[in-house]
Amino acid sequence: MRVPLFDTVSPVAPLRAELDAAIARVLDGGVYILGPEVAAFERELAAYLGVKHVVGVANGTDAITIALQALGVGPGDEVVVPSFTFYASAEAIPPTGATPVFCDVDPETMCVTAETVRPALTPRTRAVVAVDLFGNPAPIPEIAALGVPVVEDAAQAAGARLAERAAGSLGTLATFSFFPSKNLGCFGDGGAIATDDDALADAARVLRFHGSRDKLSYERIGWNSRLDELQAAILRVLLPHLDAWSDGRRAAAAHYADAGLGELVALPAATAGAIPAWHLFVVRHERASELERSLDAAGIGARGYYRTPLHRQAALAPWVPADLSLPATDALARTHLAIPINPLLDRAAADAVTVAIRAALAA
Repeated sequence: MRVPLFDTVSPVAPLRAELDAAIARVLDGGVYILGPEVAAFERELAAYLGVKHVVGVANGTDAITIALQALGVGPGDEVVVPSFTFYASAEAIPPTGATPVFCDVDPETMCVTAETVRPALTPRTRAVVAVDLFGNPAPIPEIAALGVPVVEDAAQAAGARLAERAAGSLGTLATFSFFPSKNLGCFGDGGAIATDDDALADAARVLRFHGSRDKLSYERIGWNSRLDELQAAILRVLLPHLDAWSDGRRAAAAHYADAGLGELVALPAATAGAIPAWHLFVVRHERASELERSLDAAGIGARGYYRTPLHRQAALAPWVPADLSLPATDALARTHLAIPINPLLDRAAADAVTVAIRAALAA
């Protein structure tokens, strides 16, 4: 039985007629940038998250940069960010003029915590980028209690919750990516910023539109970063299904546990009080790279995402102290492995993956 790492087609297949109608609505209206679909999606996502404002932008990377600039982050400032995450979480910091400062993560949840952030704080720290990694919310309230604004990178966590609050509502601002493989993914690039702060939302709207409110006068050096009408219309069709898809991802994780996968590899651990949405289902084993090759040969999708953590990436070397030690990050980089997950993954698929892992380890 072949089991792909992702399945972005099957969950949306029943929605084809609605999606076609949404796309036709945009084409018939003839408005493609910052029109009624973007405005409606911003309202609908804000209502889903339980926040006052959502600002649609072109992608998740721009969302982080714009969120930081809205906070006033600039040259001379420092922004703490985990090293065990996707490159964009740190790549978005230098365009503000600030310095990324890399911190470790909890070895079980794989997320940043107050304990891993605290050693990286200095008098120059202006913000923390806290990543809800693999769909597991980071303990944002505990990190915020350190007294520094938190940008919650919720790109992988749409549909997750922490203490009855939606991921994306936990930080001073939160950022989303709608890349097609995400839990809430559009059919191209897209992103958003969420916040309860009126002034920060206003700054983000100005920054996404060349630093202007009216395309005639310019208050700031901004960005050309807008969520387009077609993607917003598509996201409006998909958003009402996010909770059901998230339940499906959690059911898939339960299938793995019931299949006995935890006897073979370390299963991902949820943050205390969290209900993860498992964008990726990442297990851990000392033979992770070997497992990846064996599973691929058996037709089972598997991938090591962050084999080289950010503090060891060449492009980020100018901001990495020579004596930086992040032991949990280095261990996770070596031992993690993403295995198939999607809202429709059933017990038969979980059994097939588990059998393949058992066979690979026995070999």
